[in-house]
Amino acid sequence: MTRTLRLLYVLTFFGILVALGLWSLVSFGSFSKTEQMTVLNGKFTHALEGHYDDEFPIKRLGTNLWAAVDYKLFKEGRPGVVLGRDQWLYTDEEFNPVAHGDRVEADNVALVRAVAKRLKTHNIKLVMAVVPAKARVYPEHIGDDKPAALHADLYQQLHSQLQQAGIAAPDLLAPLEQGKQQGQVFLRTDTHWTPMGADLVAKQLGSYIQAQAPLTTDPVQYVTEAGPVQPYKGDLTTFLPLDPLFTNLLPKPDDLSQHTTKPANDGGEGGDALFADSTVPVALVGTSYSANPHWNFLGALQEALHSDVVNYAEDGHGPFPPMLKFLQSDAFKANPPQVVIWEFPERYLPMNADLSAFDAKWLAELKNAQDNTQNLAVGQTN
Repeated sequence: MTRTLRLLYVLTFFGILVALGLWSLVSFGSFSKTEQMTVLNGKFTHALEGHYDDEFPIKRLGTNLWAAVDYKLFKEGRPGVVLGRDQWLYTDEEFNPVAHGDRVEADNVALVRAVAKRLKTHNIKLVMAVVPAKARVYPEHIGDDKPAALHADLYQQLHSQLQQAGIAAPDLLAPLEQGKQQGQVFLRTDTHWTPMGADLVAKQLGSYIQAQAPLTTDPVQYVTEAGPVQPYKGDLTTFLPLDPLFTNLLPKPDDLSQHTTKPANDGGEGGDALFADSTVPVALVGTSYSANPHWNFLGALQEALHSDVVNYAEDGHGPFPPMLKFLQSDAFKANPPQVVIWEFPERYLPMNADLSAFDAKWLAELKNAQDNTQNLAVGQTN
């Protein structure tokens, strides 16, 4: 290498460093300081360093580039997503094997039975809304990765066990399979159902409850309005970190219309005013399928049941913690509903639930009550 080329190489190297340094300074413009962040307690410095590290250009470039290589050459994403055909994405929780899955299934079913027993002692009807896996409803878009054997009959297993325990669980798979002939019932780039899928499930639950556990309150008419269709990047695209350099490689966003449901005779006062002095007959407990307003599952239930529904669902905690919180809530103790709809995605059946936030003694009492009931039934049979 000649002296001129060596000098050019050194200058180019330092030029790139300076350019990246100046580029990285742009990230400070998006940093926001809170009152808790001070130089003395170190929180300001720590937060600033973390923000700079997240926005550092070389890190972003490396992340985007590696993700692009994985996506285009190896047809893979980050752990959390499974790539299907036709730009369909699936959560890997519907595919992966689970260690000690059979034992966890038995424990989780026992906890479901304990919850049903607790509700029954308060004269509350439990209706399980077992959400079929997206991979079960749309197997035709699955790519090379196939669900583990554990998932093959998970939906049927849970329904069978619920039936043996005498717990109501209308079939939701059939209406979703039939409904997808008229429109999309699950989002292509998201874990969840579409407003259409949520509406089909709500109608199935509404028909079942009206036939098997009719509400004693006066019916209320609801109306649902559909907003304009807009592009929607599903939650599974977060496992494809291609933004901002390779955004064009991402699957095409879904088309999503935000639905809004309200009482037909609202009169401009809102649903809260309408039901301020009345007992709410139905409680909804569950996961992000119920908690996220994008799908309007709550509104679809209100319209299908002709009744107000109070939503206790939570995003990101699975089906068990929201239900256990509900059982401990003042609302459950002071003003119990007639019916509880427990939305329960099938994929959670073999998964360990994080119950560390609940008192161990209280959990033991809840489970022991169910065990004692089973032992009493066996003794009476003998």
